[in-house]
Amino acid sequence: MTVAVRVIPCLDVNAGRVVKGVNFLNLRDAGDPVELARRYDAEGADEITFLDVSASSEGRATTLEIVSRTAEQVFVPLTVGGGVRTVDDVDTLLRAGADKVGVNTAAIARPELIAEIADRFGAQVLVLSLDARRCPPGVRTESGYEVTTHGGRRGTGIDAVAWAVRAAESGAGEILLNSMDADGTTAGFDLQMLADVRSRVSVPLIASGGAGRVEDFAEAALAGADAVLAASVFHYGSLTIGQVKEHMRGRGVVVR
Repeated sequence: MTVAVRVIPCLDVNAGRVVKGVNFLNLRDAGDPVELARRYDAEGADEITFLDVSASSEGRATTLEIVSRTAEQVFVPLTVGGGVRTVDDVDTLLRAGADKVGVNTAAIARPELIAEIADRFGAQVLVLSLDARRCPPGVRTESGYEVTTHGGRRGTGIDAVAWAVRAAESGAGEILLNSMDADGTTAGFDLQMLADVRSRVSVPLIASGGAGRVEDFAEAALAGADAVLAASVFHYGSLTIGQVKEHMRGRGVVVR
């Protein structure tokens, strides 16, 4: 049975508003998260992802309120990430209405967190958010990709492909692979990185970072993505979810 490729709009939330920049810099306002989520639900999104990009203590409270308001309005699965540090944080978000929870920095700092969350809530709840880039000068990893934190601003020296493998083995239900080099550029997904991670992990892989044209989504799916995620092209109206799905169907990609 062929599993349909999911199309996922991503809401980067900062201080209660959706924002978008290029390579996580020069953020500009893109609207109210609850209104945008409702619109995407109506347009046929398969899931919606919320990332609290500031994830400060103030941002956490804002996110909880936004998550619960959104969960009441939309009928597709909601993934929430940003500032998740403990099993209790996951519990809080699930109670607020999230269906899945994304972890990133805290799992890098303490990899045991992945197994703890998966053991308590099940792997299907846990999305490992992996912000990866091609190694800059002076950094070497076996795969040529490095894990970054803090919105791509801080390198870790950790091999991104090896980290994806370890996370999947520890219980991550899926991996949100975000190319920091491509993020916000609308120049296309990093297909090589996607294929390199796909060749090593079997859990669902969400392609993120760089979507610009309708063709980009189909190319990511054909390179091995189980889901395709985008922000700016949907927020600013250059593409609709319907257009993306129609093109993917035309390329032989199974969509819902």
